[in-house]
Amino acid sequence: IFLIMKSARITAPNEPLSISESETPKPQGDQVLVKVGSVGVCHSDLHLWEGGYDLGDGQFMKVTDRGVKYPVTPGHEIVGTVEDIGDNVSGIVKGDQVLVFPWIGCGECPACKVGNENLCDAPKSMGVFQDGGYSDYALIPNFKYLAKLDGVDPDAATSLACSGLTAYTAIKKANQNSPEFLVIVGAGGLGLMGVQIANAITDAKIICVDLDDQKLNTAKEMGADFVINSKESDAPEKIMSICNGKGADSVVDFVNAPPTAKLDFAVLRKRGNLVLVGLFGGSIELSLVTIPLKSITIQGAYTGNYDDMVELLALARKGTLNPVISKRYNLDECNTALEDLKARKILGRAVINP
Repeated sequence: IFLIMKSARITAPNEPLSISESETPKPQGDQVLVKVGSVGVCHSDLHLWEGGYDLGDGQFMKVTDRGVKYPVTPGHEIVGTVEDIGDNVSGIVKGDQVLVFPWIGCGECPACKVGNENLCDAPKSMGVFQDGGYSDYALIPNFKYLAKLDGVDPDAATSLACSGLTAYTAIKKANQNSPEFLVIVGAGGLGLMGVQIANAITDAKIICVDLDDQKLNTAKEMGADFVINSKESDAPEKIMSICNGKGADSVVDFVNAPPTAKLDFAVLRKRGNLVLVGLFGGSIELSLVTIPLKSITIQGAYTGNYDDMVELLALARKGTLNPVISKRYNLDECNTALEDLKARKILGRAVINP
């Protein structure tokens, strides 16, 4: 008997997702079939749906130029129950509750060889380059990409595969110079996760910056020592004075838009460490001479590797992290979920429960 599964698929950029039915795949070899319990609704899904990224100055980077092929089933933050396993699978049994590591690599390039599949030269990420979790079932290419939940709330765990993982890697990079003062720019789902992680793994005083007082209040509740509304014209001066007039040791920018980048450089101290995370886009003018004179480090953070995800799950198990799940949708409401995300109606994170 063939089981029929429902999937929500992006057929073309900016077209409504269509619900289609297909035969449920049978896992072979190392593959595992996961019955999807919840899947995160992420900004990356929005970029995939819109067909690409705004680079600013009227330029647009198409996802098809990066190797995406439509139609595709989005959803890379997948949590579910193991339904069926291939013949070579070990350590995972039917009924296990699992979180899927979605940033699958080619296995051959220099990044993959050292375990950084998230930085692969020819990525095969789930929900981007191959079908993901906006579906009843997801076929995982190899059991090594699964991590057992062991008591972590399934809906909350979805964000640990992407936004939480991105925040974790970014904060780890920001912690490399043992900051006394750490500025976190943006108090959306990612930034709030960053505040909680920074609170757990760094000794820094945390300064959170955003345009929205309500979000800043939440950041304070989650462990930010100081909050600054960047709408205030003297925001950079306020940050500098908190940092004893010297500036911040590390800045993590979860927005990464021209105005926030300008603020980042204004408050970064000598030997400072700037970690850029957000994909807002655009471009800025840079005073080149200040980079060697202040000896600053500018780096990007793009998700994390499988080991990072396992470390993050351990933090979640301790209760150190509390991902805010504010909205739940069923599979038929996938278009509404993406529209709501686009219209900024979601505080924290949203999930689809197929």
